[in-house]
Amino acid sequence: MKERALASLPGIPVLLGVIVAAAAAAWLFFAGVRAAPMGGGALPLISAAVLVALAVFTVTGLYSIQPNQAAVLSLFGKYVGTVREAGLRWNNPFYSKRKISQRVRNFESGKLKVNDLDGSPIEIAAVIVWQVVDASEAVFNVDDYESFVHIQSEAALRAMASSYPYDQHDDGQTALRSHPQEISEHLQAQIAERLGTAGVEVIEARISHLAYAPEIAQAMLQRQQANAVIAARTRIVAGAVGMVEMALAELQKNDVVQLDEERKAQMVSNLLVVLCGDRGTQPIVNAGSLY
Repeated sequence: MKERALASLPGIPVLLGVIVAAAAAAWLFFAGVRAAPMGGGALPLISAAVLVALAVFTVTGLYSIQPNQAAVLSLFGKYVGTVREAGLRWNNPFYSKRKISQRVRNFESGKLKVNDLDGSPIEIAAVIVWQVVDASEAVFNVDDYESFVHIQSEAALRAMASSYPYDQHDDGQTALRSHPQEISEHLQAQIAERLGTAGVEVIEARISHLAYAPEIAQAMLQRQQANAVIAARTRIVAGAVGMVEMALAELQKNDVVQLDEERKAQMVSNLLVVLCGDRGTQPIVNAGSLY
């Protein structure tokens, strides 16, 4: 089912014609009433009735269309075409008309509880911005296009959330929390694929809420803190080793002192103690106890 344009007549001239016909019918009616005692009122009365019936039949073909709105017309269940011209329009009175808004709309999904790629339960919600671009598909391809948009968007959100981990574990890995732009693009593509048959275009889809489920939130917070401490200590140790290497290289370069392997090891140990401190390993021990 693809949309096709249908021509329509301006409604104002048709409305003026109906008013003229109604006025003529009223004049004929009163003329027939006056002529009835003389036996000549039948023809004016019949003409007035015909004009009234024609005016009523014609006025049922009038309908109005707002800006960014379309009217889908069908004849006894068969799709005829779509009218997009805004204003008062007129078509065959036998056509049934259903108006579809083509304005940009948005909604926020409820907070869904799903498992991410690692199997951890998380809460996630999204904001979807969409509009109808093919009114005929929205009317005839799905039963209720608004409900269809909501249900399919939540289904796509569930599928997307289960395809990524909550946090990034490896370099280059896409995660829900650390890559919002990539996640939004993937979500938009998945929703657009599901809604293509309903004549709906997805303008934007972005995550509005993301958190661990309450039952594991505290444990995951401790895990994140431990990872942060370990990462910080790793950088400190790497920096200290680099400084020790530079110190030994400068001592040998300037021929300040000659060190054998035993003295070199002793100096390395002393420098690491000075740079890292006596408590250098304590945070790492504490971090491990969090597990």
